[in-house]
Amino acid sequence: MKITVLIYVFCIALVIGVRPAWPDVNVFACEPEWAALAEDLGGDKVSTFTATNARQDPHHIRARPSLIARVRRADMIFCSGAGLEAGWLPVLLQRGARAMTQPGKPGYLMASEHVPVLGKPAVVDRSMGDVHPEGNPHVHLDPRNVLKVSAELTRRLIAIDPANKAHYEDRAGTFTAGWRKSMAQWEQRARPLKGMKVIVHHTSFTYLTSWLKLDTVTTLEPKPGLPPTASHLEAVLRLARSQPIKAILRTPYDPDSAAEWLSGKAKIPVLVLPYTVGGDPKGKTLNALFELTLSSLEGAARER
Repeated sequence: MKITVLIYVFCIALVIGVRPAWPDVNVFACEPEWAALAEDLGGDKVSTFTATNARQDPHHIRARPSLIARVRRADMIFCSGAGLEAGWLPVLLQRGARAMTQPGKPGYLMASEHVPVLGKPAVVDRSMGDVHPEGNPHVHLDPRNVLKVSAELTRRLIAIDPANKAHYEDRAGTFTAGWRKSMAQWEQRARPLKGMKVIVHHTSFTYLTSWLKLDTVTTLEPKPGLPPTASHLEAVLRLARSQPIKAILRTPYDPDSAAEWLSGKAKIPVLVLPYTVGGDPKGKTLNALFELTLSSLEGAARER
């Protein structure tokens, strides 16, 4: 009955010349941060779908049929790149993506291709663990990168949907002004954090620690992507006891056992930072992501 009514309303709208308010651009975002940015810049002209959530490791996602179906309807595929989605995005592109969302087209946007990428290894081999040849892909945790990506996203939206150019330019101007203001406030608050010593589970926070000038003493993983071993953790414990470590940082999807073990032994607090939009119940926007992250680090700096 409900379907019949919807069809009837749609037909009436066509007869009287009213165009249903469908979004003009469908964005398939690999990670929540890029869906949030697309919504900020696109407004009601953009519809987003996010392939992962804040409690999923974006390295390890299955290219399931539901994702293939979503990719088929996308006008834009918007991801981090730099190998972060290498285990599943190529399958989606091969099986479902349209020509306009293939590499080299306006509908294929990899954020890492438009910002300075950190941690590019000179040589890569299996002994180094899960190292990305293109560099560290977690580029969204430096707000300066978000600004650069937003400019490129605006250009892509206009290329895909030129009829709404003025709409995208207006929203981009509002976003840029607001983001620059927020960045200035964050950087002023972060000055006392310079040099703060932290231990991280994985290299997920490299861009954050670089931006804030934190001192990453070591990682809980002996090599990227490899689970902590007992001998490695003992070495980390000795290091932690010899320096004034303020916090152990991990994402919501990192295993908690190693961090909690070290915390108990060394009496160092564990901070589960949001990492992305939705990683904290209060962090439903890009702005909130950085506000919550900075507040957590400020709290750890005051406690010890």
